[in-house]
Amino acid sequence: MFATIKQIFTPQNKDLRRRIYFTFFMLFIFKLGTTIVVPGVKDSVDTNGLGFLELLNVMGGGALSQFSIFALGVSPYISASIITSILQWDIIPYFSELAKQGQTGRNKINRITRYLGIIMAFIQGLIYSYAFVKGGQLIDHLTYATILTAGTALCLWMGDQITRRGIGNGISLIIMAGIIASIPTMFVSLWNELFTTASTQAMALGVTKFILFVIIYIAILVGVVFVETSERRIPIQYANKSTNAYGKQQSYIPLKLNVGGVMPVIFASMLLSIPSLIAKVFSKNSGLNLFVNKYLVTTSLTGFIIYMVAIFIFAYFYAHMQLKPDEMSDTLNKNGGFIPGIRPGKETSTYLKKVITNITTVGALSLAIIAGIPIIFEAVSSLTTKVSIGGTGLLIVVGVSLEAYRQLESELISRSFKKQHTRRRRHS
Repeated sequence: MFATIKQIFTPQNKDLRRRIYFTFFMLFIFKLGTTIVVPGVKDSVDTNGLGFLELLNVMGGGALSQFSIFALGVSPYISASIITSILQWDIIPYFSELAKQGQTGRNKINRITRYLGIIMAFIQGLIYSYAFVKGGQLIDHLTYATILTAGTALCLWMGDQITRRGIGNGISLIIMAGIIASIPTMFVSLWNELFTTASTQAMALGVTKFILFVIIYIAILVGVVFVETSERRIPIQYANKSTNAYGKQQSYIPLKLNVGGVMPVIFASMLLSIPSLIAKVFSKNSGLNLFVNKYLVTTSLTGFIIYMVAIFIFAYFYAHMQLKPDEMSDTLNKNGGFIPGIRPGKETSTYLKKVITNITTVGALSLAIIAGIPIIFEAVSSLTTKVSIGGTGLLIVVGVSLEAYRQLESELISRSFKKQHTRRRRHS
């Protein structure tokens, strides 16, 4: 890691440093936008008691609690991407055809996802407006919804700019930046909650809980790094290459233990936040609000089970969207490659499906455990939702950071290889 950082600051990588600085500049603009309150709301906003919506607030860097122009963040786009991904599973023939068209089809799907995300942003902004802004006419709520939609559009644009001109996936980095900005506030709130009394016994209990919380954070950190870096390597051989030559590196197909990274957790969290968001429009004593608070929050048994099941479902869904055994088998066959002991064609595809299912089961279980530990700790210690949200937030931060680091390391390795190749050509 330190060698990678040292390479970045060499004179040859000046353009790479510019990309990193550009990424930080865009993230700074995002954080600045989270402090700008939607014009016209004044003191009529009530965002107390967000409950499970606290996750959206954390992912937006506290933008929702302040009802800023970035209150929606990129959550509408994530919801839209879930919908378009599901539609590609032969539900709508047009989407399944686009999925088979390679890069051209992916570009069209991405464009449709953007448009759908903007539509969902307006609908979600209207719900936010009625849920958190007291009073106001219809035209006022439409205005607030339009401003929130514009904020989401700007976030998506900044995410695109980071992806093209910066380092890492822009959308994921914006989510990570929001969480990092919220972590200090979360720790301060937790500290104040644990040490609100001067009683010696209560203070000792508070210190114990805080230490346990920090240990849980470290355990999550280690667990995420382990899951994100673990992979199953399937050895492959090529008919036109010798396998007995000394110094010959073994070729293999690397399959990550957790293909979807932190996306299953984000998707599951978004899914559970929808009922909470809709319930906010109604009064606290309404039937929907009572039902959501009793059965659909993660602190309840049913809500916790739904959350865990959703993580499993999205983990399998994302894995089969990213890894396509039939296509992998065809590619191997066209290149003269095969898995030792497995016949090319249908048997290879079946074998790959079995391996992907097995590793996804282990990866999804690991992800569910890591996401579930803070929720269990919250229930046992009777702390606020910030505990479980903080754990999920750390899970997202570590996953996105590792992804960005891999891209940076890959870029440096590629440059080093090109440099060595150029030197060899000059000497020859």
